[in-house]
Amino acid sequence: MIAFLKGRLVEKTPTDIIIECNGIGYQVHISLHSYSLIKDSEAIQIYTYLQIKEDAHILYGFVEKVERELFKLLISVSGIGGNTARNMLSYVSPTDLIKAIASNDVKTIQSIKGIGLKTAQRVIIDLQEKVQKLYGIEDLSVPVNNTNAEEALSALEVLGFVRKTSEKLVKKIVEQNPEVTVEQIIKSALKSL
Repeated sequence: MIAFLKGRLVEKTPTDIIIECNGIGYQVHISLHSYSLIKDSEAIQIYTYLQIKEDAHILYGFVEKVERELFKLLISVSGIGGNTARNMLSYVSPTDLIKAIASNDVKTIQSIKGIGLKTAQRVIIDLQEKVQKLYGIEDLSVPVNNTNAEEALSALEVLGFVRKTSEKLVKKIVEQNPEVTVEQIIKSALKSL
């Protein structure tokens, strides 16, 4: 396993970079997120993940360790390969993707080109607990068993409020008073939004 490369940046495109290390040029596939963080200076260090297939050895590179760890988690999901994971990290920053997975935000994940509803749901099902433990995030989603909370969230969404913002607020309201009615949740939420 090649953990990182440190050398001279020879070439840089939005999808690949070439790094010269001791006379050898390594082609490294990168996301747009990493591309935006790579300076045009000659000296570079990049974290890597080597994917070995029957017909190819592909080296993926990441400026930040958190992006590499998230990449490894993504490729552990059935149906997501290296290129799909790189594409996901190009469309959504690692921080936003972690938040989307932790908060059960299917819409954000589904908004990524090439990711359908089933794949987005599979990513959340497979990675939500891992992401929450790895990054110390508490469960941000509203408990499913509370139908009043779900009804209130739907109503707030119809009123034009962003579901992600509303979820946190509704969860807080329900935690303070588990017996609260749908109407009371909506009124309390409207006061705070």
